[in-house]
Amino acid sequence: MFSWPVRVYWEDTDAGGIVFYANYLKFFERARTEWLRSLGIGQQQLKASTGGMFVVAQTSVRYLRPARLDDELMVTASLQQSGRASMTIEQQVLLKDTLLCEGSIRIGWVDASSMQAARIPLTIIESLRVKP
Repeated sequence: MFSWPVRVYWEDTDAGGIVFYANYLKFFERARTEWLRSLGIGQQQLKASTGGMFVVAQTSVRYLRPARLDDELMVTASLQQSGRASMTIEQQVLLKDTLLCEGSIRIGWVDASSMQAARIPLTIIESLRVKP
């Protein structure tokens, strides 16, 4: 499981001082991007070398407890399922050992110019299955 630290800033909170619900999706995105980087997969380089890119196809998020200003969170990403054109990544947001939010994100592979679904290059699938 990959983990990435995220600090909560003013811009992440609502008028009540807690993290706005949609910002958890941003935290998930940052962790997925850093997970790919940790495996040597930069998204700009990936697009340039393959002509394809990942897009979010479906999300399911469950909110358990609020995060607040200045909290130092840990956001995780773990590959749960992969196919030839999409994969599902399970993610969590934790404050110390307390689970605040969890989600399942399905990402698909598309041709970057046409935005049509395509097969994920095998080298990428193999890289994602390797634990850093």
